[in-house]
Amino acid sequence: MAADRGSERGAALLTVLLLVAVISVLAATALEKLRLATRLSGNAAATEQARAYAYAAETLALTKVTDLLGRDAARVTLAGGWSGKPFPLPVPGGMATARVRDGGNCFNLNGLVVETEPRIYAAYTPARLQFARLMRLVGVSAQLAVPIADAASDWIDSDTYPLPAGAEDSVYLGAETPYRTANTLMADPSELRAVSGVTPEIYAKIRPWLCTLPIAKPSTININTLLPEQAPLFAMLLPETLSVEGARQLLLKRPPQGYESTVAFWKLPSLTAITPSPDALAQTAVTTHWFALDVDVTLGGAELEQQSTIDATTLPARLVSRQWGERS
Repeated sequence: MAADRGSERGAALLTVLLLVAVISVLAATALEKLRLATRLSGNAAATEQARAYAYAAETLALTKVTDLLGRDAARVTLAGGWSGKPFPLPVPGGMATARVRDGGNCFNLNGLVVETEPRIYAAYTPARLQFARLMRLVGVSAQLAVPIADAASDWIDSDTYPLPAGAEDSVYLGAETPYRTANTLMADPSELRAVSGVTPEIYAKIRPWLCTLPIAKPSTININTLLPEQAPLFAMLLPETLSVEGARQLLLKRPPQGYESTVAFWKLPSLTAITPSPDALAQTAVTTHWFALDVDVTLGGAELEQQSTIDATTLPARLVSRQWGERS
């Protein structure tokens, strides 16, 4: 009987030890989940606060753009060093920094089409040729540039008929993961990566020169704010008549206060032998209507990057798009 009672006590002790072990594991798991939930909640709160500070930076930028154009809407230059200059905005527990630059000095992918009727788009040949020329200037071969330009136009236009070297739904539906063309304006340049012929290497080469303004119209290049390193954007306006280096030299010799008019610019001695097309003339200006805004917010352990587009075609300037995350 004594042996039986000893066995029972041993079994009871073993059961208690097992229960303690199970409860310890459950408690540790619960505490870990609690810590994770607390951390996630804190990160979410910090991110929301960072976004609120980014909105404040947006308001500051919109005011500065409105003031810039309010002083002289007929001419925008780099005077004052506003382009790319960081505007710090101290915030409790962190820092928000805003940078504004000319957002129209780029090739607008949505300018590959024209709007013939509300939300009906047709391919625009001059812009398509210009896009292919830009790609050649930055190192993409002509054999690849022309099909990409055609396919990008097909991606946006409303019809289902491919251009000579383009691609419509029939091409994409045959992919390993089938998809269709958008048949509308691009919201972000990263959409170009889905276009036939665009490899990661080609996209990396042409991405710095691209934008997606929310209009079906080629972007206008401001000859007063175009940077020397952006020379390909001017050279693309003049087919085979101006090299990238020639365009860069023109920009390096620009007067500190810029040009009063495009007429004065096109009368430069170095341009007298060049006859620009009406399209090239129409795509140059001495003012700016689109601005790009980059905001970086650091708050505690949270970091936020935001890119926005400002429409200053009418004043006061207004924000027309924003996205968070690293630039794609």
